[in-house]
Amino acid sequence: MTQVTQREPAKHKAFAPEYQGALGALSVNSSLTEVLEKGVEELRAAEAAGQQREMARCGLAVAEAYRRLGRITDADAAWKASYRAARSAGDTGAMAWALWSGGTLARQRGALALAYRLLGLAAELGERGGDVVVRGYSLAGLAETGRIQGDYQAVGELHEQLLAEARRRGEARHTVWALEGIAQMHRNTGDYDRALALFEEAAETAGRADDRRGRAWALRGIADVLSVRDGDVERALELLAEAEVTCREMKLSSALAYNQKMRGNVHYRAGLYAQARDDYRQALAGFREMNEPRGTALARLGLAKSLARLGRNPVETAAELARLRRTLDRIGLRHARDMVDKAAAELGVGALPDGDGGTEEEAAR
Repeated sequence: MTQVTQREPAKHKAFAPEYQGALGALSVNSSLTEVLEKGVEELRAAEAAGQQREMARCGLAVAEAYRRLGRITDADAAWKASYRAARSAGDTGAMAWALWSGGTLARQRGALALAYRLLGLAAELGERGGDVVVRGYSLAGLAETGRIQGDYQAVGELHEQLLAEARRRGEARHTVWALEGIAQMHRNTGDYDRALALFEEAAETAGRADDRRGRAWALRGIADVLSVRDGDVERALELLAEAEVTCREMKLSSALAYNQKMRGNVHYRAGLYAQARDDYRQALAGFREMNEPRGTALARLGLAKSLARLGRNPVETAAELARLRRTLDRIGLRHARDMVDKAAAELGVGALPDGDGGTEEEAAR
């Protein structure tokens, strides 16, 4: 694991570079419903005026609002329309931002190969157009895609590079993202002390920069480490409750579902299996509603483990774990696949079957 570059506090308040043109005054803390409402209004005005560049910029905010609200089909149409408008206007930077949005959506949908391709193109266009921010965000997207696949060696240095660039430019939001990504890699490799320090720095940086979204994600990370390292259930649940308030106020559907899944993790580790089961079911419903394959698989894993602890037939548990392993193989999430194998060993269900073993719906009942 690489070492974090020397700490230097971010110089500015967090801002949302994906809110551009007539939407440039929107805050990073604006609720997604507000962003969508204003974005659609300004997009229609730009369309009526035949302003391709403004259509591209407003369309980007609309695409991102749809994506973060879990409206996948609408998000897909919106980023593509933004790209077409940007291309018609000859705006290389806007083209790059649209591709970034499309690549981020692809990762959210579990289409990792497509995410790599779109984010790579976005980074190239950003560099060609001299837009260092979209280039940085696109490289960050590539790094995050590699990280969720468990390819830490390949993306660790890129995370470090992006952290250094974000700090140098005083970009608080990007600094927080990089800190959280590096922290997550340390957490997943068992270096809990380092992970906790980085998550705490991310929360502090986000707080100073008034980045409520970044702080909510950092609090989730702190809660995770306090739970797994110290068994501090009470403090972990307090932090998750604080983060949940932000998620609900800002309509952060994905962050809320991951928060609910983490609450399940905390309860499961404490042996509170009935509470964990309910948490995982709630998270699973949220992930499925927004068509989030990675979150769906992780919530299913937690639910399978909880049901097993509550007396579910081991044969049914093994069948569900086998389905999950195939799903994670298809998505390409190596770290999560290892979690399935560890769960099978932990629960003592024996070798996982190779057959189909029923449907996901049956497994989630």
